[in-house]
Amino acid sequence: MDYIDYYKTLEITKAATEAEIKKAYRKLARKYHPDLNPNDKEAEKKFKEINEANEVLSNPENRKKYDKYGKDWKHADEFEKAGYDPNQQQQYSRQQKGSQDFSGFGDDFSGSDFSDFFNSMYGGGARNSRSQSKYRGQDFNAELQLDLAAAYTTHKQSLTVNGKNIRITIPAGVENGQIIKIPGHGGPGANGGPNGDLFITFIIENNSDFKREGNNLYADIDLDLYTAILGGEMYVNTFDGKVKIKVPEETQAGTKVKLKGKGFPIYKKENQFGDLYITYKVKTPTKLSQKEKELFKELAKIRNHE
Repeated sequence: MDYIDYYKTLEITKAATEAEIKKAYRKLARKYHPDLNPNDKEAEKKFKEINEANEVLSNPENRKKYDKYGKDWKHADEFEKAGYDPNQQQQYSRQQKGSQDFSGFGDDFSGSDFSDFFNSMYGGGARNSRSQSKYRGQDFNAELQLDLAAAYTTHKQSLTVNGKNIRITIPAGVENGQIIKIPGHGGPGANGGPNGDLFITFIIENNSDFKREGNNLYADIDLDLYTAILGGEMYVNTFDGKVKIKVPEETQAGTKVKLKGKGFPIYKKENQFGDLYITYKVKTPTKLSQKEKELFKELAKIRNHE
């Protein structure tokens, strides 16, 4: 297995923070996503490499192993048990390179070839033991973008992870930043070991007139002056269609009204919803006719004489 510089793949340095790794992954994943590069084999290959690099570097424990053992990071636990320190071995190899007294390894020994070193230390028995060990596959991480309206209903959606198309059911009420696990859809296990899992982070984009806070929705509603004064009925948009509400006489600007059960569905709780809170914004009429202005003047006189 050739060494792959995951830092170079994500175009970051080894000093990159977790936030910088996440930012770099998002940028490149969007650039090379198969949906944006149909029938582009190079983009598909690059997308797989980016996902592989992110799966390792976004996991602090895996990143630590990778920094220490390179391409053999998956076998870090075995090396630790064997007491093998690659840094010490590389230093020893450099000191002994070219010496006639160095009989432990050939001159072409590479300190970075940890797997060969492990086998040479412990012989075929260690190799056979390792080949019989079962290893769990890597966990995969992916992001899925939804608009708020899509997150309102339970629906199925396909996404591409590591070059494979996966169709999943997205429960209504999923929140921005929420992570769900799809068992067994990660990397394949080795020697009969179980597959890893797929972790999906949802990015919810709000293109609606509603503000979401948990399971509740908030919206500002324009109310004409005449309805505000005289009262009446009006229709309010919700994700579940239009709702008719009654407006009391002399409703003031800034009045808040709760529409029970007209908010967002509660995640994995069937037929349970949050509430919708609306705030009235009374609109002052413009471009009044001369007749309207005269009537308002009459009203003002009546009001002032009371």
